[in-house]
Amino acid sequence: MKHLLLFIFLVSVSLSEAKTIRVGAGSEYKNIKPALASTENGDTVIVEHGFYKEGNILIKKSIVFLGEGLPILDGDRKFEVLSIKANNVTVKGFMIQHSGIATLEDPCGIKLYDCSYVTVCDNYLYDNFFGIYVQYGKSCLIKNNKIIAFGKEEQQIGNGIHCWKGDSLLIIGNNITGQRDGIYFEFVTHSVIWRNISYNNLRYGLHFMFSNDDAYFTNLFRNNGAGVAVMFSRKIIMVNNTFEENWGDAAYGLLLKEISDGYIQGNKFLNNTSAIYLEGVSRAKIEKNVFRANGWGLKIQASCMDNVIVSNNFLGNTFDVSTNGSLVLNIFDQNYWDKYSGYDLNKDSIGDVPYHPLSLFSVIVEKNPPAMLLYRSTMVMLLDKSEKILPSLTPENFIDNKPLMHSLQL
Repeated sequence: MKHLLLFIFLVSVSLSEAKTIRVGAGSEYKNIKPALASTENGDTVIVEHGFYKEGNILIKKSIVFLGEGLPILDGDRKFEVLSIKANNVTVKGFMIQHSGIATLEDPCGIKLYDCSYVTVCDNYLYDNFFGIYVQYGKSCLIKNNKIIAFGKEEQQIGNGIHCWKGDSLLIIGNNITGQRDGIYFEFVTHSVIWRNISYNNLRYGLHFMFSNDDAYFTNLFRNNGAGVAVMFSRKIIMVNNTFEENWGDAAYGLLLKEISDGYIQGNKFLNNTSAIYLEGVSRAKIEKNVFRANGWGLKIQASCMDNVIVSNNFLGNTFDVSTNGSLVLNIFDQNYWDKYSGYDLNKDSIGDVPYHPLSLFSVIVEKNPPAMLLYRSTMVMLLDKSEKILPSLTPENFIDNKPLMHSLQL
C-alpha cells in the first residue's frame, strides 16, 4: 500500500510540473528548436500556424508536439525534417514538406529512431523522399496521415510509410500516393495495417519482406505499378481488402512469393492483369474472395502446394486459373465459376459434374505468351470445348469437384 501511494504521489508531482510551451509570432519562442531545447519529459509544445524552415528538427524528450492551424515544417530539400529519438512522443497536426534527397541516408519527412510508444497522426507530408520511416520501432501508431509525393523513377523516391525491424506497429487510416511503395514492411512482426488507401505508387501499394505474424485488412490498393507483394514471410492475414486497376506486364493485384500459412479471405480483386500470382506458396487458405474482370484470376505456379481455394466467386475473368506445371498439389472446392455449364439435378446448388477451371488455351498462353493474339478466335473456342470433353493436355486433377451453381453473396 505504501509503495502504491508513493507511486501515485510521484506521478502527480511529475504531471504538476509538466508545462505547455508555445511557438509562434506572438509567443515567447519564435522558433521551434529553442522551444524543444527547453522541454522536459511530459511537456507539450504547441506550434502556431506559420512557416518554419529550421533544418533538421530533433525531438529527444518524451513530449507532445502539436501543430495549431497546420504549421509548415520545411526541409529546404536538404534535410530530414523531423527526427524522433525518444519514447512516448506524440506528433500531430503538421504539414511536413521538402525533405532532402539522398539514397544512402534516406532522409524523411518524419523518422523514428529506435523508439517505442510513439504516435504520429493527422499530419500532411508533402513532397518528401521518404514520408514516415519507423526504424527499430515498437508499439508505435501511425494514423490518419496524408502522404503525397511526385516520384517519377523508383531510384529517386522512397516509400510512403517504411517500417524496418519493428514489432507491434499499428498503421491505420493513412492516404498514400506518388511514392515508390505505399507501405513497406521488412523484418516487422505482430503488426496491423488497417483502413489505408494506397494508390498511384510507382511499385507496390504494400510490400512485405521477411515479416511474420502480421495482418492487413480493409485497405484499398488501386492503380499501383505492380500491385501488392508479400514475399518471404509467414502467417500473414489478408482480409477484406480491395485490389483494383493494377495493370502491366509484371503487375498483379497480389503477388505471393515464398510465403507459408497465409490466410486470404473476403477480398475483392477487380480489373487487375493477374488477381493473385502464387510462387512457392504453401498452406495458404484462399476463401470467400471475389475475382472479377481480371486478366487472370489465379496464376498458380507448380512450386505451390497444400493450398486450399474454397468458396470464391470467379466472374468475368479472361482466364480464371493458369499454371506452368502438370502436377497439382492444391485443392479447389465449392467455388463459383461463371464459365461452368454443368447441371444440378438434385437441386442442392452444387454442380453434378466436376469442373476443370484450367482451359487449354491458358496452358498454351502460359508457355507461349504471343498466342494471346488468337484469343476469341473460333479455333481457340473449339480447342477449349474439346479439352473440356476429353482432357488431354490439362492436368486431370486440376479440378473443382463441387462447383457452385450460384454465385456467393460476398
